[in-house]
Parts: sequence; C-alpha cells; structure tokens
Amino acid sequence: MCILNKGSVNSTPEVKNMDKISVVVPCYNEEEALPVYYKEMCRVMDEMKDVVFELIFVDDGSSDATLGIMKDLNEKDSRCRYLSFSRNFGKEAAIYAGLKASEGDYVALMDVDLQDPPALLPEMYEILQEDGYDNVATKRATRTGEPRIRSFLSESFYKFVNAISKTEIVDGARDYRLMKRKMVQAVLEMSEYNRFSKGIFGWVGFRTKWLQYDNIERSAGKTKWSMWKLFKYSVEGITGFSVAPLSLASVVGVLFCVLSFIMIAVIVVRTLVWGYPVSGLPSLACIIFMVSGVQLLCTGIVGEYLSKTYLETKKRPIFILKDSSDDKEQKHERT
Repeated sequence: MCILNKGSVNSTPEVKNMDKISVVVPCYNEEEALPVYYKEMCRVMDEMKDVVFELIFVDDGSSDATLGIMKDLNEKDSRCRYLSFSRNFGKEAAIYAGLKASEGDYVALMDVDLQDPPALLPEMYEILQEDGYDNVATKRATRTGEPRIRSFLSESFYKFVNAISKTEIVDGARDYRLMKRKMVQAVLEMSEYNRFSKGIFGWVGFRTKWLQYDNIERSAGKTKWSMWKLFKYSVEGITGFSVAPLSLASVVGVLFCVLSFIMIAVIVVRTLVWGYPVSGLPSLACIIFMVSGVQLLCTGIVGEYLSKTYLETKKRPIFILKDSSDDKEQKHERT
C-alpha cells in the first residue's frame, strides 16, 4: 500500500541509515493532474524500497482545488508535504522554495503533469550511486506533439543563447533532474530575484549525466505556458546569463556614428565640388525613422538590464508563504 499513516516514516532505526530523496513538485492550478501524479509516484516509491521519500508540493497561488488536494495527501500520507504561496510568484520561485524546504540527501525536481516520467527516477538514483555524477538531468530526444512554430522558436532560442553566453544551456533540457545535496546547496546560494533555473544549473557546474526520452503529452489539465510567457522567460534567460545584447547595442551605436560622419562628408563634398543639391525630405525622413528605431531598440536593451538591476537592489523576497504543512505540524506540537 502507498498510503501511510502520520509518523510511520522515520520511526524505525533502519530508516535513519537509508538515503532520503526529496521530490520538489511545483503546481499551479493542477487539480486534475495532481491525483494522477501521486498515483504514479506511489508506484515508483513502492519500487524503491531502499530509499526514504518526501514529496514537496509547492502551490504557486492556485485558484482551483490544488491546495485542498495537497492537504488531503498530507493528511493520509506522511511523506507528502506542501507549501502554499500568498499569490502566483511563478515556477522559478516555486522551484527555489521547494529546494529550500527539502531535507533529503538527494533532491529531484519534476513537473506534476507527468511530462517528466517518474519511472526514470530509479535509474537516475542508480547513476548517482555508482558513476560518480553529482546530477542526473533529462532532455527531450524529440518534440513530437509540439506545434512546429513553438519547436522552431525553442530551438532558435537555445542556439542563440548558447552563441552569446558562456553558460551552456542544453537544447531540449527539462527541469526534471536528480541532484546531490552539495549541488542543491550551490543552487540555493544563487538567491537572485530574477531566476532562470536552466541557466543556474549550468552555471554552478558539477558533473552531469544526461538522459534522453521522447516528448510526452500532459496526463491531465492544460499547459500554463503561452507563447508570450515563453518569450518573457527566454528574455530572462538571455539577460540573466549574457551581456552580449549590451555589447551589441554599443557596437551598433558606434557603427551608426561612423556611418553618419561618412554620410555628412559625402554630402558636403558632393555639394561643394559638384554642386549637387542636398537630398530631399523623403530620404531624410527614412533615415530619421531608421536611426530612431535603432536608438529605441538599444535603449530598450539597456532598460531591460537596468530593470533587472533595480529589482535585485530592492531585495524583495523571492516568494511569500501563506500556508505549509510544516506550520500545521508545529501547531500540533504546541497543543
């Protein structure tokens, strides 16, 4: 049986000598997917009898019954914990909160929609035990079932960001991974407000083994990632791990200055030597529009970096907890 009574875990001496895996599961309006995920995860946990598990569900300000389901799971299974945000802070904040709350020797990160197959977990754990790796990460071998335009834009993003950044971000990489505690601590030390986990995992380093699997459709519910959200997320990745856009803006500015001096020299020489009249309003208007557009683009690039710096200097919390299973247990202890 998968369901355990409160206090049944960690109650025997043998358990204390067993490895513990914390599984961090960010959730946002996942009332349909959560029960399906728990059932599948139970099968995997029952299979891995030599490991102690804790499931950390992070409610990212859901407006449906997600939090209620988490509380029910916590009541009937001592391995289930939950954290609930005061509002929607985003998946990156949920990942950080889950990692911070984790207590295991190993920490897994996976989505609740089963696009990250829990069945890979035993293999990932075995690799960390025997092969000297610090992290087992996953990536999609194919993008079957994904819209072509979305696949094209995703592939273009990875090519672009790897071309301008020293931090490698693997094409098709998923957030699904199993890490040793020392890598988790390194990730938590990067407590920046503007977070891009794929870049952070690459930046901290550590020896990583990559596993591939075919793209899997959601088990239930609908994706929360629209094209606009993916675009903003990609901008976060570019500005978070590369200053190449700033360098590009500087280079474009210098080129246009040089070009303007050349054009001025040509016009002056042509007018003084050959007596050609200065070009008319249409050409002038086109030049003004072009130069103004480039100026606005460069200003926007600089503004994007300044806004990130502004948010970092305010030192706002990455997330705010409204409720958690830990608070509930503390109340029981006081009573």
